[in-house]
Amino acid sequence: MAPLPPTGRSPLLLALLAPCLALAGCISSPHPPVNPSGQPASTASAAVYPPGTGPAPALPAPESSVLPVVEIAPAVGWPEGTGPTPAPGFTVTAFARGLDHPRTVLVLPNGDVLVAETNKPPAATPPEGLRPKAMAAVQERAGAGVASADRITLLRDADGDGIAEQRHVFLAGLHSPFGMALVGGTLYIANADALVSVPYTTGATSISATPRQVAALPAGRNHHWTKSLVASADGRRLFVGVGSNSNIAEHGMQEETDRAAVLEIDPATGAVRVFASGLRNPAALAIHPHDQRLWAVVNERDELGNDLVPDYLTAVVEGAFYGWPYSYWGQHVDARVQPQDPALVARAIAPDYALGSHVAPLGLAFHPGTGFAARYRHGAFIGLHGSWNRQPKVGYRVVFVPFADGRPSGPPEPVLEGFVNERGDAQGRPVGVAVDARGGVLVADDVGNAVWRVAAAGDR
Repeated sequence: MAPLPPTGRSPLLLALLAPCLALAGCISSPHPPVNPSGQPASTASAAVYPPGTGPAPALPAPESSVLPVVEIAPAVGWPEGTGPTPAPGFTVTAFARGLDHPRTVLVLPNGDVLVAETNKPPAATPPEGLRPKAMAAVQERAGAGVASADRITLLRDADGDGIAEQRHVFLAGLHSPFGMALVGGTLYIANADALVSVPYTTGATSISATPRQVAALPAGRNHHWTKSLVASADGRRLFVGVGSNSNIAEHGMQEETDRAAVLEIDPATGAVRVFASGLRNPAALAIHPHDQRLWAVVNERDELGNDLVPDYLTAVVEGAFYGWPYSYWGQHVDARVQPQDPALVARAIAPDYALGSHVAPLGLAFHPGTGFAARYRHGAFIGLHGSWNRQPKVGYRVVFVPFADGRPSGPPEPVLEGFVNERGDAQGRPVGVAVDARGGVLVADDVGNAVWRVAAAGDR
């Protein structure tokens, strides 16, 4: 694997930031991530919901501190020939390596795989103040400081061996693309600032057409720049997840218009409306095959302690309000937010399923059951990118949440681990997930610059 690109930070600046980072607890402990119970993820009980997870998590009292907890896993990449560790019953292969910060994956009907190689767009204005500079340095050390490739790459596994032997630049010159959805002969792409479309022909390995703007999307400061995307089951509506422009609206609610929400867009007219709100960062969206309902994984707020607030998986109900910024997990008021809005808090609903605090879910895919045991049918595979603000670290793995009758029905189960080595460094970080034509689960790894393929043991 090629070495990671330099951070671009001068030694003088890093020296100036070091005291702030030290005070903030910016360390890399030599320990792998743990689940909320404090035990290694691989030993979590399959019969009991670990603390902070499931449909009814116990929530501790909020904690406050002058400086945020910062505990990162410095990005180092995978040693040659290594990769993540599958749970018993699974195998993992490198579907593709040598990518440039892959974040999301879309499987096309003919089996081709599109990968968005992307990262945050450059800031319109450099951050001011010591704390924003310190946090930017932290994110760079965690592997998020690379320039965006701004392209979509097509991967093709023509011989079906689980390894893509063809790679093509499918579409370049985009603006921090993230979400992708194919409806008929049209490919939709959610850039950081706009939903765009291009014509698609089955089997094409590149597109030369200029993307057409369907609708503008909130941009500007872009505290959360990613825009997740999925089409409704009938293809007549597009849903776009837009994260907040802050942690708890500290820049004012005027910067949160059409943010912390799932937007519904009419692809024919470009009309935009808020479908559901109060979702701090709906980082991945998916339609459940049981009843075609929309689901999301959501990254919640920070700086209320190690075990608040749980990130979550939830069905997204039309017209519903999920609390942000005024409350969390239903009607638990966040007293830091002033002024409050009691009327909105009164109608805030609790999510369906907690995934643990600070685990950072960024990928979601429901499995059709092909190629896996029957118990995996219609369950959710979720990529947990991993914490940067919790001691000890959590996440950094792919988990499975079983479903029954269209609802979560059991504790999260580890599927892919080993992204953090024994020194506490990040060899990889899972992001988007998708299910390929033969039932394998594809996992984008933005630190390892790879796409991994998880299959049932004995399958290819």
